[in-house]
This record gives sequence, C-alpha cells and structure tokens, in this order.
Amino acid sequence: MSLLIRQYAPQNHEVERWLEDNPPGPVDIDCIVTVKLKILDGKCKMPEQEKVVMSELYDAIRFRPGHHLDMGLRQLIREADRILDMQGELSEGLTLHIYELRLMAESRLARPVMKAFKKHIRDTGLLPKKVAVTEDDDA
Repeated sequence: MSLLIRQYAPQNHEVERWLEDNPPGPVDIDCIVTVKLKILDGKCKMPEQEKVVMSELYDAIRFRPGHHLDMGLRQLIREADRILDMQGELSEGLTLHIYELRLMAESRLARPVMKAFKKHIRDTGLLPKKVAVTEDDDA
C-alpha cells in the first residue's frame, strides 16, 4: 500500500456510519482482515480509493475478534502500517511474509463467504457497485 492511499483517505465518519448500519459479524471481521492483508502484500486489484476505504474499515474494526483468524495478525498489520508511514514501502521479506499469511487467511474462509462479503459492501454502499462490461461497451 502506498502513501497515496493514506493521502486520499475519506472522512472516517462514512465508514463509522456504515458500520453502525451494517455491524460486521466475526466472519465479516475475518474478511476485512484478509482484504487488508491483500492490500499490504500488493496483490489487491481494487482501485486506490477502494483500498483507502477498506483500510479505513480495517482501522475501525481492528480490535474486534474474528471467527477463524488469530488476533496476532493485527500486530503484524499495525507494524506494516507503521513501516509504510515511515518508509513508504515494505521490505521484500515482510511483503512475502504478509502474502503467506494472507494465503493462510484465505484458506480459512470459504470462497463464497468472501464473495458474499464483497457483494455486501458494494450493495450497501460502502464501495461502489461494479459495472459489468459487455462486448458492446468495449467498442
């Protein structure tokens, strides 16, 4: 995650309001943590603004327990965020470690669970809905 993401952070009250209207359960917390790990390991394909929102969402729930994922991941995420704030990038070794932990986290979540979570955050307005591209749109 680049410094650019933090520079364009939206107002946190939008995320807080969304959380009030859509309180996440423990499995949702695991999904949020997993997305944050994917942002940190550089494999997240979301647009930068969506990464900002997801990072804000993570920050808002970081002390809430999940279902499968160990709270120890939160310390690693905090340290990675601190390094990013100070240095602007993570070392290759730390990035690889985060990647491996993200794969472990994804293996504990059923793919349909993560897909349902991502659909929910779009359907409820935290992130914009994805627009389907058809062959006609490419012309």
